[in-house]
Amino acid sequence: MGKEEATRKKQWRLLPKYKVDIHSKEYKKKLRESLLEDWDYAAHWVDSAIKTAYSILKSWRKNYVKGDRKRNKPTARRLFARVKQTLIKLEGEKLRLTVKPGEHVYLDLSARYFKLPSEVSSAGLGEPIITPEKIHLPVHYEDDAQSGKPAVAWDFNLLSLDGYSPETAWVKIDTKKLASVHISFFEKRRSVQRKASHSKKAKRVLSKYSKRERNRARKHQLEIARVVQSMCGSVGLEELKKQGMYTRSRVWNRRISRSDWRSVKRILVGRLGEAKVKELDPYCSSSYS
Repeated sequence: MGKEEATRKKQWRLLPKYKVDIHSKEYKKKLRESLLEDWDYAAHWVDSAIKTAYSILKSWRKNYVKGDRKRNKPTARRLFARVKQTLIKLEGEKLRLTVKPGEHVYLDLSARYFKLPSEVSSAGLGEPIITPEKIHLPVHYEDDAQSGKPAVAWDFNLLSLDGYSPETAWVKIDTKKLASVHISFFEKRRSVQRKASHSKKAKRVLSKYSKRERNRARKHQLEIARVVQSMCGSVGLEELKKQGMYTRSRVWNRRISRSDWRSVKRILVGRLGEAKVKELDPYCSSSYS
């Protein structure tokens, strides 16, 4: 195994260079055949393990080049198994898993915390992930599942997201926790920002705070988008531009600059599609229906 260098933003990274092409069909075929020797279970479990291993390597390489991972080889810290769709079949409230050819185990889904659509079948299920503690079961919903929900127009405020439609009347989503994340990390960064110009340690601390702020804010943004998605078939959002909202007040400008309106909109567009997320004039957004 040799090494090659990759650079990005003035950062040098040593990448593994394999003697053989691990992405070639011939190598994958030999790897599969070697793992199937003395293997008594269904061959699809080996295929799933190979697919998962390649996915982990691809994710590690991508983040390592960015500087977000160390040079240590990636490892799975938790025991889990990804089940291929060809190994599962939904039978009422039970999920059948093929262990060996002709041998199955059944998982009881009656104690789940969510409801399955009445028309869902095995084709509507994703690849379950089994851990020693629980089962993660992804479910694919059709687009028409949102058709019965009303269209809601939303007003962005600094500490809330207010929605209105004739069917739901006024609805308010509290965003104070999201705002508090930015406020608390702003104070933390300000305490070390002056030292960052001449201290490498302060720069690392500043970078750590910024990354942690993005991750925690992302968590609240996803939760807000999830609540909006559960209530609306289509969404109307104010077309706000921060540049036109700045004033001479430094405190006000800080509040506007750290607002997450565009981030929430991007998440909703990714989940509902551009056709169901519309931008409205801020002066008449509440009349949208």
